[in-house]
Amino acid sequence: AEPDETNASLGQSLRPQIDFPGVQCLNESRPRSGRDILKLYEDRLSTTPTLLSQEDPDEDPELLLIVPFSEAVTMKSLCVLSYADDPNNRNATTTTTTAAPRTVRIYVNRPNLDFETVRDLAPTSTITLVPPSHQFDPEHGSPDDSGIIGTIDYPLRPAGRFQNVSEIALYFCDNHAMPEGSGGSSDMDDTDEDRLMTEITYVGFKGKGTNMKRKAVETVYETQGMKKDHKVPGSEYFGRQGL
Repeated sequence: AEPDETNASLGQSLRPQIDFPGVQCLNESRPRSGRDILKLYEDRLSTTPTLLSQEDPDEDPELLLIVPFSEAVTMKSLCVLSYADDPNNRNATTTTTTAAPRTVRIYVNRPNLDFETVRDLAPTSTITLVPPSHQFDPEHGSPDDSGIIGTIDYPLRPAGRFQNVSEIALYFCDNHAMPEGSGGSSDMDDTDEDRLMTEITYVGFKGKGTNMKRKAVETVYETQGMKKDHKVPGSEYFGRQGL
């Protein structure tokens, strides 16, 4: 999917519909930091707080952000912002320790996801994110000095797959410091390169609510169906008659 910098037709912020107590993020370095970057729209350019993958140079810096909604929503766009690769960031050190995400695989209404599952599961959609350097104006100072050009709203397509959404999962499988195509796989296991942590400062959704509140459904699964638990009325009679 290609980025679209026009916002007029991409809906309103869906932040009011997010079920914040249910938000989860796997492999986050700080508890609840995945929840913290779901900021108010007017705070989207703030450099803190941030979401960082756990620091382990021998493991892929992947993140799995799972966001439930309090009502079914129609989603039109996704926004992801990171200051990790911004050379104008006054908070940056001379040694690069983090990198912005490159690819996000999106899953709609797929509960109980984990890394093992999403690595093999076909996503609802995949978006390649532009490098943060494309969003900053080098003639200005840091982002706090209006060095940012703006955020990008990535349209969610095909549109039909993003209707009646009760939960969305964002799998950030790689970052811009990794070889292209190596995320979510073991391709880097044969290299000596250290992995930089993935850093994200803002995630936002646009669309519209449906006012259809989500209902909890209690389901009981059995490992193996047993005949005695699924008798058909009258089956005993037919069995005795040899029918």
